[in-house]
Amino acid sequence: MIMSTVLAPSPHVRSSVTIETAMYGVIIALLPGALVGAYYFGLNALKVMTISILACLAFEAMVLKIRGMDMSPLKDGSAVLTGLLLAMNLPSNIPWWMIVMGAIVAIGIGKQVYGGLGYNPFNPALVARVFLLISFPVAMTSWPVPKPLSFSLDTITGATPLGAMKTSLMMEGNVGAAANMNLVDPLIGNMGGSLGEIGALALALGGIYLLVRKIITWHIPVSFLATVFGMTGIYWLINPELYAPPTFHLVTGGLMLGAFFMATDYVTSPVTGKGMVIFGIGCGVLTVFIRLFGGYPEGVSFAILLMNAATPIIDRYTRPRVFGYPTRKEARA
Repeated sequence: MIMSTVLAPSPHVRSSVTIETAMYGVIIALLPGALVGAYYFGLNALKVMTISILACLAFEAMVLKIRGMDMSPLKDGSAVLTGLLLAMNLPSNIPWWMIVMGAIVAIGIGKQVYGGLGYNPFNPALVARVFLLISFPVAMTSWPVPKPLSFSLDTITGATPLGAMKTSLMMEGNVGAAANMNLVDPLIGNMGGSLGEIGALALALGGIYLLVRKIITWHIPVSFLATVFGMTGIYWLINPELYAPPTFHLVTGGLMLGAFFMATDYVTSPVTGKGMVIFGIGCGVLTVFIRLFGGYPEGVSFAILLMNAATPIIDRYTRPRVFGYPTRKEARA
């Protein structure tokens, strides 16, 4: 009896999780946070999300056409997810043409210029957010005051809790009342900010869904959140007049969105558990230092992008030992 063998490249261990199930799983997990944004910012929030998703899909199709590729990547959900994540990083009163510019940068510069999904070194939505923040700082930092179930497109702007704290530090030399606010408001979303800065509870529930479905692992979000909590707690204990409580830092800004949905991006984060923990700690340390000592009140986006750049070197030094080969230390000995 002749037995035949099949030769095939790795991976040899297969999983039921595909690109489509992962992408649409993240989209489903984002829905509670998106609904909170729609509740508090009304038609403006729906406008931002719709324009962002459609623009990302349109530019993805355009680039695929230019590259002479088929349109099947449009079905994997990555462009829709990029559009939704970009929208969650924007204020609800941002002009429509800035959203379109952000979509062009996210898809064109953040993703397709490197070869498409799987090749981009940086999170595309964060590339677009930072581009818009640097190019249009006024529009990107004019935060609407929440108006539940509003059908009006008119808005009144105000400061975010992090922004108010930063202003109080500069003007009065202390964190002010913002740092000691009632945490119920940021938990449920009743505060100013981008669509993904409000509703920490809804975003955390979405993150738990991703963990339960095993779309992401605990390593990055837990190490990210724990680092921010621990570092800000130490500073708060040292001087509560200059530093806000750690609970304030957990539920304000884009920390929940970043920890569960942005830093955990498969392509731009390390592949090993040890590497992921290092990545999450790095994101947390950078976020804290930017928030406490930087010129911007929020540091999550910058922190994740900087750690995206460090991912290749983290992967290099945390990859597991190949069976039958010595470690670097053993080889030097």
